[in-house]
Amino acid sequence: MKAYAQPIKRLIAELGKLPGIGEKTAARLANYILRATADDVKKLAESIIEVKRKIKLCRICLNLTEGDVCHICHDVTRDHGVICVVEEPDAMAAIEESGGFRGAYHVLHGHLAPLDGIGPENLRLTELLQRINGGKIKEVIIATNPDVHGEATALLIIRMLKEKKIKVTRIATGVPMGGDLKYIDKMTISKSLEFRRGI
Repeated sequence: MKAYAQPIKRLIAELGKLPGIGEKTAARLANYILRATADDVKKLAESIIEVKRKIKLCRICLNLTEGDVCHICHDVTRDHGVICVVEEPDAMAAIEESGGFRGAYHVLHGHLAPLDGIGPENLRLTELLQRINGGKIKEVIIATNPDVHGEATALLIIRMLKEKKIKVTRIATGVPMGGDLKYIDKMTISKSLEFRRGI
């Protein structure tokens, strides 16, 4: 980075703060921005500022939205008695892209990670309980990631809802469609056998 002028170094440093962006990728992005037209750079900067200014959390599900209530919570054709709990808005977007779910969501904005200082109080669990205590929820689908943090978060939610008179389910984990068993890790095969179903 020594070869770059100070403003470019600063841009690379700022871009390098983005998740998944290392120093080399940040330098490539900075060079792309330098080659772009002034109009394109202005549009990029304005879109970043607009997102920070206009986007907020839905008052019902905590999804990202421009209004008070997101388009999913506003949709009367969906089954609002079924809530799918996800860690982040991008997980919700992935489920929506599949087209296989027509219920509502609840976004936790994180997962349990005690070593990183993220406990239950850092997740949007109070809001989830408030929705359930409202009495209109009949099922909660836990769709946290199938990793250590996601499993810990799922167990916490299951314990929280044990006394509630609602159905609590967990998304299935196992062998992906088109997968070849010899290339699949041991944990995935173990989970797929554990959660096998009748046909």
